[in-house]
Amino acid sequence: MKKKIYVHIADDHKILIDGLIAVLDTDDDIEVKGCSFTGQEVIDWFLVRNNTADILILDITMPVIDGIDVLKHFYRKGIKQKVIVLSSFDELKFVQEVLRLGGNGYISKNEAGEHILDAIKAVYNNEQYFSDSIRTELLRAYSNLDKALDTEPELEKLVSLTDTEIKVIKFISEELSTVQIAKLMNVSAHTIETHRKKLKKKLNVKSTVGLAMFAVKYGIV
Repeated sequence: MKKKIYVHIADDHKILIDGLIAVLDTDDDIEVKGCSFTGQEVIDWFLVRNNTADILILDITMPVIDGIDVLKHFYRKGIKQKVIVLSSFDELKFVQEVLRLGGNGYISKNEAGEHILDAIKAVYNNEQYFSDSIRTELLRAYSNLDKALDTEPELEKLVSLTDTEIKVIKFISEELSTVQIAKLMNVSAHTIETHRKKLKKKLNVKSTVGLAMFAVKYGIV
């Protein structure tokens, strides 16, 4: 029997939650496991009441604690929760912050109905996902007439990074040692070294400095 993908929705507008539930109910592989109307409710649902969900759909602007602070809380606690941010804000700074904090996807609210099912399945399968307007904003932000041919391949590299790879690059750019990064991520030093080698090849850089420069250029740090 195929495993269902369990989803928790966090947004302070009930009408939007009801709309998302209506869309998700059309797919037998997805089941909504709960809803939150504030960031504090999200934290309580996952941490105090010990509930779990495969995917958290998270709004940025919520009362009490906003979505960014929820991500920060998860990040500080080392909680590896897959998160798709659903927001009316498409400014690059918000997208970069979500990625820096381990978010896995970012969808503009006015494109939610078109993209949410694909986003859930992509993120569930360890991929990142951006709706059309967000991807366009990323491309526009890093494009210029002189380097147009170089920018899109570079951005494709950024979009292809997993949340684990983003965390490794962030820690490398902070000049942490392999052992320190391994302890923070609760993995072996060998695993971190493997990530380093794969990242250098993936991003076509020759050194740790190159990885750090990539992190700075694309707002990972």
